[in-house]
Amino acid sequence: MDWKRFDRTRRSVGPVHLDLIEAYASRKISRRQFVRRGTIVGLSIPMISAVISACGDDDDSTAGSGSGATGTTGGGTGAPGTSGAPGTSGAPGTSGAPGTSGAPGTTTAGQKGGSIKIAYQKPAATLDPIAMQDLAAYGLIAQCFEFLCTLGDNGEIAPGLAESWEPNEDGTVWTFNLRKGVKWQGGGDFTSKDVAATMDRLVEAANAGLAGVIAKGAVDTSDPNVAVFNLEGANGSFPYLVSVWNAQTPITPVDYETGTTLDGKPNGTGPWKLTKYDAATGATLERNPDYWGGPTKLDSQEAQFFNAGVGTMVTAMQGGAVDAVIQFSVLGGDVLLNDPNFNVLEVESSTHRQIWMRCDTGQFTDKAVRQALAYTFDREQMVKTLFQGRAEVANDHVIAPFMPMYDPSQPPQRVKDIDKAKQLLADAGVSNLKATLHAAELQEIPQLAQLIQASAAEAGINLELKVEPLDTFYGAQWCPAKPADPPCSGAAELGIVDYGDRPTPDVFINAAVKTNGVWNSSQYSSKPLDDAFAEYQKSVDVDAQRTACGKIQTILNEDVPIGLPFFYNYLSGHSKKYQGIRVTALGQMFTEKASRV
Repeated sequence: MDWKRFDRTRRSVGPVHLDLIEAYASRKISRRQFVRRGTIVGLSIPMISAVISACGDDDDSTAGSGSGATGTTGGGTGAPGTSGAPGTSGAPGTSGAPGTSGAPGTTTAGQKGGSIKIAYQKPAATLDPIAMQDLAAYGLIAQCFEFLCTLGDNGEIAPGLAESWEPNEDGTVWTFNLRKGVKWQGGGDFTSKDVAATMDRLVEAANAGLAGVIAKGAVDTSDPNVAVFNLEGANGSFPYLVSVWNAQTPITPVDYETGTTLDGKPNGTGPWKLTKYDAATGATLERNPDYWGGPTKLDSQEAQFFNAGVGTMVTAMQGGAVDAVIQFSVLGGDVLLNDPNFNVLEVESSTHRQIWMRCDTGQFTDKAVRQALAYTFDREQMVKTLFQGRAEVANDHVIAPFMPMYDPSQPPQRVKDIDKAKQLLADAGVSNLKATLHAAELQEIPQLAQLIQASAAEAGINLELKVEPLDTFYGAQWCPAKPADPPCSGAAELGIVDYGDRPTPDVFINAAVKTNGVWNSSQYSSKPLDDAFAEYQKSVDVDAQRTACGKIQTILNEDVPIGLPFFYNYLSGHSKKYQGIRVTALGQMFTEKASRV
């Protein structure tokens, strides 16, 4: 420990930053967790580097280390945990252009011009930045509209439309310094008024996990180049809620009315302009010559839509009909993992499937019945069969082990126990339970449904499977638009829904399990859970967040409004004829730095 340098660093920061620095110095969090948390609260990269240097390196094996996201590259042969920034095509940075931190020998200048064809799952609905629910829409919107905070070359949160941000002493006010000189494709300058109008629309829609975090009028626009967020209460993770990892929060123009879609009114500040859109077949996006980040090397990109199942996408990829795949699964896509012409982008993520059970009506109102179903899950088999080990067993709560706020001591891991499941059903007075398990025709979900069905039958739970296309499933089974109050109160009794990656649990909890959450298909309502979540939200230091999350983990594991058997690694990738591509585990593929090799 270089105490002189450490003390000098400590004296130059505020209370929120100081708590984090001291948590790292005392090895309460790992280096990876410090970097991730540091970027959230607005520590600069030079400051983060200075702290790490002063404290001395660690091997990331300290308490609470959940290993953050990891990437693989090349030939598809890299296993989880190999080198490379999360979701980038190569080592930290990108795989291509000079000046990035790519691995020695992998960088080239790249060719100018050309196009890239990208395979997307067909969007489930229109391209509404606020109301969208599927990864395809998330990915397309992110090509044109941008976020205050984006994906950095190292896979962590980084400056987007905001160049920097910082909280006040208690985390109730966050100030974002906006990038100057940014132009809207439709004309006009980007200012803090656009940020305020976007946030007001999100508050009105009660979407994006911002409920209870900000209210209408929360953004002070006194300075056109500064957006000051006055929160409803302290929040230690707020920048993530206005980042690419909260997909419904891209900044749209001040006059962009609720319900406007990208395909209906193309606009944005991003590197690509939508010039053609067909909901059935795909889209064309061309270079935005006025992009603040400079013109892209590629002239255009073509989005090609595919129906359910990864097989046709994989065939198209191997046959050269497409150059990149937004997402593929191990099942049906394993051939790409060993394709020497394919660059695998693998992200360790909190991406998961939730098996929701209605807590307010039907056959799962007794938590003993919900626990019984959860005890039939063969989690290890799921990880092995569905992902060939590229996943991690979960414990029926939404806080992933790599999150800095995860409490590894709470609660004990639930494992398959058919005898216990039978006893719980008997205690609840339930026999010959029959239910329909609804599922989306997406990735490995149909096979997951079959595994759940088989294991449940061992305990006397008879499940009939109903697998539907996404455009039917979301609106008919998971979260029907009506009745609208409370949200999702028309949901089916039992089903499996997909949730994309978030580096913090805020959206998962606020939307899916908090009372009257906008995606609360289980209709779960728990004051202890709501209180623990409020405690977490107002916590700005790591210890307090971890204490609150320990309570959340225990409550969700005990009440089981959702079964959550695993978190899995997100798989994407592209032809080795291209470089400089980055992805999130939310279906967003960034190609503004991409080029042909």
